[in-house]
This record gives sequence, structure tokens and C-alpha cells, in this order.
Amino acid sequence: MPCIVKPASATSYLTEAVVRLMDESGLLPAGSLQLVIGGTGDLLDRLQGQDVVTFTGSADTAAKLRVNPNLIRNSVPFNAEADSLNCAILAPDVTPDDEEFELFIKEVAREMTTKAGQKCTAIRRAIVPATHIDAVATRLRERLRKVVVGDPSVEGVRMGALASHDQHKDVTERLESLLQSSDLLFGASDGFEPRGQNVSQGAFFAPTLLRSRDPHAEGGAHDIEAFGPVSTLMAYDDLDEALVLAARGKGSLVASLITKDPKIAAKAIHVAAAWHGRLLVLDRESAAESTGHGSPLPQLKHGGPGRAGGGEELGGLRAVKHYLQRAAVQGSPTMLAAVTGEHVRGAKVIETEVHPFRRFFQDLQIGESLLTHRRTVTEADLVNFGCLSGDHFYMHFDDIAAKESQFGKRIAHGYFVLSAAAGLFVSPAPGPVLANYGLDTLRFITPVGIGDTIQARLTCKRKIDQGKKSPQGIPQGWWPGMWK
Repeated sequence: MPCIVKPASATSYLTEAVVRLMDESGLLPAGSLQLVIGGTGDLLDRLQGQDVVTFTGSADTAAKLRVNPNLIRNSVPFNAEADSLNCAILAPDVTPDDEEFELFIKEVAREMTTKAGQKCTAIRRAIVPATHIDAVATRLRERLRKVVVGDPSVEGVRMGALASHDQHKDVTERLESLLQSSDLLFGASDGFEPRGQNVSQGAFFAPTLLRSRDPHAEGGAHDIEAFGPVSTLMAYDDLDEALVLAARGKGSLVASLITKDPKIAAKAIHVAAAWHGRLLVLDRESAAESTGHGSPLPQLKHGGPGRAGGGEELGGLRAVKHYLQRAAVQGSPTMLAAVTGEHVRGAKVIETEVHPFRRFFQDLQIGESLLTHRRTVTEADLVNFGCLSGDHFYMHFDDIAAKESQFGKRIAHGYFVLSAAAGLFVSPAPGPVLANYGLDTLRFITPVGIGDTIQARLTCKRKIDQGKKSPQGIPQGWWPGMWK
């Protein structure tokens, strides 16, 4: 699907360099990725119902784009992953003497200073027990005081500048608004001095820690985002209050819960999940392998409800679903198989004299089927299989107990039936088939008893070209069979 990328002006230089490398790699079809830097004119007004708009950025900009008349008129799919007022909760079971306490301090400080706090997942609200808020404030100040700000090329610098001077102005204005309801605990007056040459020309901003005077009051850090290295401490008395404060963000990308008590995690996560797209439970056990509050794994959703946009950032295979339309098709099994290119149970099959295992991948047809000879299950089969597997379950060996069961008789092991079926449809001589990859959705639905006769049908459901070749240069693929 061809894509038009429109970066923010402040970061467009980096975007252009990345897109240039992608284009020069030759991995993408010509024209599939296009870049527009600057204004897009009436581009949104030219979109139709087959187009898709995806957006990552501020909640304010997302709200403006979402109500574009043309997008609404043509029902153009709109996916937004917006900046949000994410939080981290220090659970009431954690004390300043616990490892988890230090994990909380590190996580908040890291999210404040990584990318100078200009990231959609940054921790904007640190929700902590009232009994420990002074200890949290002290430890955070000590850690932030060690953060060296300046030119990233200078040895020892750990935090750079904001994206632009306009961003610096915006963060300054938002900070002034936050100070109307919060007290300043750490900021530019605490020895802030960027390192490097010509740093006076840079948009450097001091790590800034605030404390909310009334966490339940309207506005403040629950509604105002300073998109920079700014975070606000909020005190709570019990876990229920902490969860209420977390929900005051009106929908966030991520929340972290730092606790050592599984019962607290079980209670909190179920409640917090309604307002967050991703939840991280952090303790000393998970810390060594955790990607952290702000770093979701590719297979995880990176989006959230409400203020967070109601969508998700698109990356990896999960993103493909956002570009797909769904259409329901009705018809006979044979017609559905023809339309989908995949055999459907009940569709006509292709009976051939050649065993499917004797065919090469390129010669095998969808719907090609083998109906095997029959086999009658005997008592010796149950005894031998039970001795071989060690499975002496009473339904296979206790005649009296089996007669009193719902089946009314002894039944064969499910895995014996499966093994016997494999023996019926497998062609033993060497051929182009290499191995059985496994069985999906295997179920033992109908009981098979002594004296019952079984028969197997093996049908080629679909073919998947793996793009591989054998050492002899023969193309390889795999085909999931359907058998009954």
C-alpha cells in the first residue's frame, strides 16, 4: 500500500534522512513510500473511502484532524496514537527500604529525561503513598541532580535539548500553568547549567519535578501536559484512591505499577486496564528483563483510549490489520473454497491415484484428498498403547467403571486414535515430504470404543511457499492438511 509520510517540521530533517536510506535500500517498490515536508495543502480533502489516515502526535492536533469534513463525509478510517498523561503508581506495600522503591525512582527519572521527556509515553504523573511522598521527592531530587544536560556529543551528557525553540516556549508556558496548582520541588534553579560549546543557542530545559497541592482538583497535571522533562508527584492514602487518580488522565498509553505484592497487582490491573492501553507491573523479579515503562515490545499494543487517541501506533505485523477491509462472503463450501483459494470442510475434493505425500509442493493441488483404508480398534490396541505410553486411565482399562460412565464402555486413548489415523494416511516410502510440522486445533470429540472402525481423510487445505530451497535446489514450502 503506498504511503505518504508527513513529519513534524521540527523533526523533518531526521525523517528525511531515514526515508532516504529506506528508499536507497531498494527494499520498497518504487513510489510506495513518499515524503512531504511542510504544508500538505488540501491533501485531506482529496482522500476517499479506500484511503486511511494514521496519526501520531499531540492530542490537540489529533482532535483537529479527526473532524476534517471530508474524512467524516467519506468515512475515511482515522487512527490516532496521541500523547497522554501517563502515570506510574508506587503501590502501598513498597517502602523506602525495598528494591522496588529504587526501581520506581529510576523509572520516573528515566522517563523524565530520555529524549528530554519529549515522548508520548513519558511519566507525567507519579502517584505515591502519602506516607512516602517526602522520601520519593528527596530521592528523585538526588537522582535528577546527577543528570548532566547539554551537547550529546560531550562526554558525560545524559540529556539533550528539546526539539526546537518553539517547543521550549510551549513547555515553559505549560509549566507556568502547572505551577498554579503545584509546588516546584526541583528545576532550573537547582544548578542547571548545560555543557558544551554554544549551548546558549540550544533549546535546553531543566528536569523539573512538581508536587500537586490537591491531586483531586480540576486541571493541573491531570489535564495539562508540558511536553518536556516535567513530572508531577501526587499523594494518595489507599490503593483505591491511587486508581481513581490514575483514571483522571482520561485515557493513557501506558501506566506502570511498582509493587511486590501479586494481590495488589491482581486488583489494580483489572481496574486500571479500562483507562490504559498498556500496563507494566514492575518488581525486582521482572526488572532485569523489563523493557521499561516507555518501551513497548513490537507485539504489544501501543495506543490507548480517550485522550490517548483511541487507536495505536502502527508497527510490525499487527499494523497490517489497520489497512485491511473486512467483507463477509456467503456460499456453498465449494464456492467459498474457489473464492478464498483455501479448502473449506464440505467442499468438493480432488480424488487422485497418487498419494499426496508422493507429490512435490508445486504439483500438489488445493483440495487434493486421500481417503484411507479402514482399521478396527481392538482390546489389544488399548493394552499395547497403555503399556507403551504409561497411560492407564480407568476409562481405557476398568470395564466396570467404564460401563458406569456416560460412555457405557471402555474407550480408546485419544492419542491412540490420532496415532492410528497417522498410520492410515502416511505413505512410508521416501518422497518429497520431509516432516509433519504439527497439528492445530486437535480435539477428541467422538469416543472410539473396542470394535469401532476408523478411517481417515487427508486433504490439502492451503499451500504456503516459504521461499526456501533444499540443498539440491528444489523449492520448498509447507501445506496444512485437513483430516477427519
